[in-house]
Parts: sequence; structure tokens; C-alpha cells
Amino acid sequence: MFVVIMLQDKITQYTEEIKAFVPSSSADVENFRLKFLVSKGIVKNLFDEFKTVTPEEKRTLGKVLNEFKQLAEHTFKEFQEKFGAGEKQKSQQIEGDLTLPGNGFQLGSRHPISLVRKEIVEIFKKLGFVVSEGPEIENDWHNFSALNFPPEHPARDMQDTFFIKKQEGNDITLRTHTSSVQVRLMEAGKPPFRSIMPGRVYRNEAISARAHCFFHQVEGLYVDENVSFADLKQTLYHFVQEMYGEGTKVRFRPSYFPFTEPSAEMDISCTICKGAGCNLCKYSGWVEILGCGMVDPNVLENCGIDSEKYSGFAFGMGIERITNLKYVIKDLRLFSENDTRFLSQFETELI
Repeated sequence: MFVVIMLQDKITQYTEEIKAFVPSSSADVENFRLKFLVSKGIVKNLFDEFKTVTPEEKRTLGKVLNEFKQLAEHTFKEFQEKFGAGEKQKSQQIEGDLTLPGNGFQLGSRHPISLVRKEIVEIFKKLGFVVSEGPEIENDWHNFSALNFPPEHPARDMQDTFFIKKQEGNDITLRTHTSSVQVRLMEAGKPPFRSIMPGRVYRNEAISARAHCFFHQVEGLYVDENVSFADLKQTLYHFVQEMYGEGTKVRFRPSYFPFTEPSAEMDISCTICKGAGCNLCKYSGWVEILGCGMVDPNVLENCGIDSEKYSGFAFGMGIERITNLKYVIKDLRLFSENDTRFLSQFETELI
């Protein structure tokens, strides 16, 4: 019985001490923990003494002792949150020497595709071309039919397509070229048109050093009265001189595109070997960079434009191909692998 009385007196004394506890710093809170809650603290010692009382006395004293333990733990937790957060905030505020210069941060750089795209746009802007954009998910009409690709025409096989939805007469697909933007432009307005259409396109091709299932194009369209092939040649000749430097040679080879007639492929003298012959140009001295031609009258009529009054030219180039030649990049896959070792070679001002 004497042990029980002594234990009750201690619990009462320590309870009053805890209730009167008013810490002024996190150090006071830590001292409280060391006094009451550690393995050799007051709470643990009281429980050790509790083991010596009889079972009948434990029923009465056990509830009081548990309440005391909960009071000590709650008091510690309450003041720990108060002073712990305050001290943490204070330490964050004064961390480091505020008189020293700032740490700064490293700027990123533009992707080579973005650099070349911007340069192409700037060149054609000087010639009066504006930039037009359109959706990457297209219907059959804008991607094929309006551009003189009749259903089942063999020319459609030249562009393996990612179909999103097959429906009779109006398939939904990822666009295979930005020519679809030309159709939307001509449908929405009236001539004259002088615009370029940069953007991402998709084709179901095996990925290799020379091909990918997605890439970037810049297409151009000029429609007005009395537009001739001579206008097309001079426009593209000016572009080549601006992009690759004066003295770069140009040649046109007859070709076929459903949406232009006559049509041509345009080559430039190899920028690597200067026409002498190398692996890049397959020792021919020439590298193909784009396709072009006069807009087929059927395309103009499909877009509601009088082909007897208006004529025009169109061209299209892959930005990756232009970038390959400009920066001597031999593997197309590098553009989309996000390898910082490759991308860091193109550091430039972010403008």
C-alpha cells in the first residue's frame, strides 16, 4: 500500500509540473523529452515501479498512469510542432551568406530543329511569306482527296499512313504532310496567297538513321495571277543562298507529285565536299533537299479557286534534311533521343 501512495504522489507532482511547463525555445522542448520520455526518463521509471504493485492495485493505478503518459506525450508533441516549425523556418531564412552573389542557374538551349525552323521562317518572311498552321489530325479530304489523291490511287502508297479512324469516305489520320494546311488556307480565303506551313508530320516508316515515323516539314504556297515556274525557281534559289551561303549550286530534276504539274526535285551541291563527292552525297556531288512544282489546276478547283485566272507554285522540305546538311548530322534518330551530349552542341541565345 505504501508503494501505491508514493506512486500516486509522484504522478500528481509530475502532472502539475507538466501542466505548468512553458518552453521558450526548442532546447527547452528537447530537455522536456529527455526528462520524461526517453528510455530512462520519468515515465519509464514510473511504469517500472508500477510492476511491483499487487494486481488489485494495478486496476486502480493503471488508468491514472496511462493518462499521465498520454499527457506527457501530447505536451511534447504540441510544443515540438510549435518550436520545430519555427526553428526550421528561421534556419531557412538565415541559411547562407546573403551578401554573396546569387548561385545563378543554367539556361537551356534551342533544339537544332527549332533553330533551323526559325531560320527558314525568317528567310521566307523577308520574301513576304506569312506562317500558317493547321491540325496534326486530319480527314481524308484535306490530307489526300483535295490534293488530287483519288481513292485507291497508287500515289497514296507513297505515304504510309497512321489511321486513327476508318470511316467510309472520310478517314481520320495523322497528317502525312503539311499540304493539308495549304488546302485549309485556300478554302478559307481568296487569292493572292503567300504562305509557308511548318509543322510535324507522321508516316508509318521503319525508324533508321535516314528515316523516322515522325518528322518536321516546311511547305510553301504562292497563288496569284500570272505566277510561273520562273518565280518558283528564283524563290528557291534565293532560299538556298541564304541558308547555305552564296555559291551553293542548285539543280532541278523532273519528278512526279499528284498535287503539282509540272513537278521537280531540287538538289544543291553537297555542303560537305563542295561537290567533289563523299558518303553523304553518295559521291554524286549533289544532295536532294526538297520537292516543288506548279499547283495542279485540279487542286485549285477543289479549293474553290478559278484555275483559269489564278496559278501558283508549291514546295515542301523536311527540316531534318536541312538540319543534317547544315550541321553535318548523319543519324536522324539523334533529334528525338533527348541526349544532352548531342543537344549541348547547339547552345545559343534564347531569343
